[in-house]
Amino acid sequence: MSAITDQQQFSSRDVSRAKLSSYQIAKRRRNLLYGASITLFALIILSLYVMPLVFGIVTSLKSQAQASAPNSPLLPSDIIQFDYEGESYDVYNVPTDEGIKQWALIQRRRRGASVFIDINDPDQSLIEWEGNTFLLEPAYEWSVQWSNYPEAWNEISFPRLLGNTLVYAFVTMIGTLVASSLVAYGFARFRFPFRNILFMVLMSTIILPPAVTLVPTYAFFVRVLNWGGTWYPLIVPQLFGNAYNVFLLRQYFLTIPCEMEEAAQVDGAGPFRTFLSIILPQSIPALTAVSLFHFFFAWNDFFGPLIYLAGSRNKNPISVGLTEFNGLYEQNTELILAASVISMILPLTIFFIAQRVFIQGIVITGVDK
Repeated sequence: MSAITDQQQFSSRDVSRAKLSSYQIAKRRRNLLYGASITLFALIILSLYVMPLVFGIVTSLKSQAQASAPNSPLLPSDIIQFDYEGESYDVYNVPTDEGIKQWALIQRRRRGASVFIDINDPDQSLIEWEGNTFLLEPAYEWSVQWSNYPEAWNEISFPRLLGNTLVYAFVTMIGTLVASSLVAYGFARFRFPFRNILFMVLMSTIILPPAVTLVPTYAFFVRVLNWGGTWYPLIVPQLFGNAYNVFLLRQYFLTIPCEMEEAAQVDGAGPFRTFLSIILPQSIPALTAVSLFHFFFAWNDFFGPLIYLAGSRNKNPISVGLTEFNGLYEQNTELILAASVISMILPLTIFFIAQRVFIQGIVITGVDK
């Protein structure tokens, strides 16, 4: 009896293990299916965002004729040219009784048969073809127009626009970084009357629409200070900080343990020395995030330079220069997109280089370090 009982126990254990194993396999399959579904959805969303960029890069490598043609191929291509008796003729896909042939159109006739020549057998006599030649599809071949980029570079005066934009971006970035970090340090560590009220007033400026202050600000800078046509209305206000940057830095400063500052104070360090030696080195991710946020803002800033630098064409940044270039070369889509791609290279390079620190800086938590 005991042997039978032991055998039944072993068999029940095997059954339970088999059930557990099948349950684990099913759970793994569900997790794998769930992960694959999330990944596929993310790839679809990513492709929707990347598609305009890819289209712009591809179009910037096309010729003017292909970019303006409605039914041209998606990839950079050009109509095949065939030389005949010292002249070049376009090649078309012509339907014949033997299938589609690639013939060069020698003479187009509205009435009567048009004259073609077979590019694969040019020694034979000319071919007369009855039909509407305007409905024929041109024969394309792979052709990348790398010359669009040097042409756009020269036409847009890109070195001048790049220099103006970099000066504007870096000067204002340093100014707003210094001012915002000092203000954020004061709100994060010092106790003073009406601190919370002042902080709420500062944060309320974020929801204030820029259109509300546009007219008085413009009148003050241009009429009162006579700063029209200069960089001062764009640079000076940025030297006094920004509410969003102050909020971001303050939240990061609050995660830094106070014990580190107290140890510095015991060693004789004052508030400013503590700020330089303790707070700033611990806040590199947040400072990087604020720097990149402002750099991208200054790089894309269009409205401010447009109204304050009016009449000073040599001082325009790249955003205003691209708009001017777009108006002058509106028929050259490939050149406009080539100039746009050139203007994106530097911001994208900076972002990918500082991506890890940037992401770390904007993920603000309350966990002590």
